[in-house]
This record gives sequence, structure tokens and C-alpha cells, in this order.
Amino acid sequence: MAEQVFRVMLRMEIRPGMEEDFEKVWQEVGDSVTDHPANLGQWLSRSAEESGIYYIVSDWVNEPLFRAFETSDRHLVHRQKLHPFRSGGSMTTMHVVAALAGAARTEQGTR
Repeated sequence: MAEQVFRVMLRMEIRPGMEEDFEKVWQEVGDSVTDHPANLGQWLSRSAEESGIYYIVSDWVNEPLFRAFETSDRHLVHRQKLHPFRSGGSMTTMHVVAALAGAARTEQGTR
């Protein structure tokens, strides 16, 4: 069986009034994650329901390569740049077991 994509989802609580700066810095330092050879992509989403809550989702080739990145100096530097904006958060990890493309994606190509 082929290895499953390893997905990481971070829930980040951003200090009030720092949301815009957080989004800017996240964009500026994101390549420290996406340039890693095992990274398949990364997304930043703002909660539509809770003020100051963001979700960062990143996909990885597999869990061992993500764990190697997670403990690397590269990741430490990335975290240090985002830490001043955080007041709390959590991490959830998972293995993607299936994916279905929606009608809009299959008709219009990748968005």
C-alpha cells in the first residue's frame, strides 16, 4: 500500500489587534515550510465564527519526514517568528485516507 499523505492542522489563537500583522508575517515566512522537500502545500484560514482564530493546514509526504522537519532548526526559526502573535493553540495530525474532488474543481481545473 502506498504511503498516505500526512496532514497537520494547527489551531492558532492570535492576540487581539494583531491579526493583520500575523497574516502578513505568515505569508513572509511560509516558504520555510513549503520549500521543504517533503511538504506538499500549506494553507492559512481565518475562522468565520471565532474572532482571532486561524487554522493552518499543511500536507506532507509522510509522517516521519514531517517529524524530522518538526524538530529541525528550520522549524524552530519559523515558529519563533510567529510566536509573538499567539496567545494559544493546538495541533492535530492525521493520515488522509481518501479525497474526492468537487464538481467546481473538476470542471474548472485546480483552483
